[in-house]
Amino acid sequence: MIKENQKKETKLLEHRFIELSRIAFEREIVTYSDFLNLNDQNILHTLPKNKLYSRYVLFGGYDMAERQMAAFIPEALSLRYGVSDITPKEIDYPFCAVKIEPKNKRFSEDLTHRDFLGSILNLGIDRSKTGDILVTEDSALLFINKDLVSVVTEDLTRVRHTVIDSSVINLDMINYTPDLQQIKGTVSSVRLDSLLPLAFSSSRSKLSGLIEGAKVFVNGKLITSNGYQVKEGDLISVRGLGKFRFEEAGKITKKNRISVTIQKYV
Repeated sequence: MIKENQKKETKLLEHRFIELSRIAFEREIVTYSDFLNLNDQNILHTLPKNKLYSRYVLFGGYDMAERQMAAFIPEALSLRYGVSDITPKEIDYPFCAVKIEPKNKRFSEDLTHRDFLGSILNLGIDRSKTGDILVTEDSALLFINKDLVSVVTEDLTRVRHTVIDSSVINLDMINYTPDLQQIKGTVSSVRLDSLLPLAFSSSRSKLSGLIEGAKVFVNGKLITSNGYQVKEGDLISVRGLGKFRFEEAGKITKKNRISVTIQKYV
């Protein structure tokens, strides 16, 4: 029953992507999806290109965002810009960022991602209308559809017991730098199942099960092969564990292992 429901949801999402691309093509306008999680993005990435009427560009408000919105770009618009590849900065995505912070930091609780997300969903906002929530030491940055900004700025007054203020932040003003932990080590190869144990300090056998269990994404695409060859710059996300970027492969050691560097998001 669960698999049948998943198949139906996949088909509905595929149909939605095709329809958005068709509208973009026929009306020569940019159309937008909701915010897409990694699984949604994988469905989009794996759609046969001949089923889509226009190209698409993903963006979540900042580099390396996990939840992203797809903009379907008609060819006519690309020609109008005079470029073959349009970047996210050239597209007016229908979302913005809202900064949420305590009114009085002295009396603020230690608020987590779950606290902020729960408070936002309790306003009746669907998760598909919100992107990432970036939590810092004393505030959070929420990416959300423009149509729902006022719901947050006017109706969200508390997160747990902490009284908060919220304000709209221009996307151009966001300069988010994630906390990264550099990890260096050696691996037998740059296969996916060799890099995961280095990143998450667990056994290869346990983590291989996550790959086969459809929990691992590379650049938003679902990967189910343990032997997948990771490239420098690839972003690997593992549901329930986190994500890391494969920075570089270095010298071969005397034991014929490859020296590698990864950047883990903490």
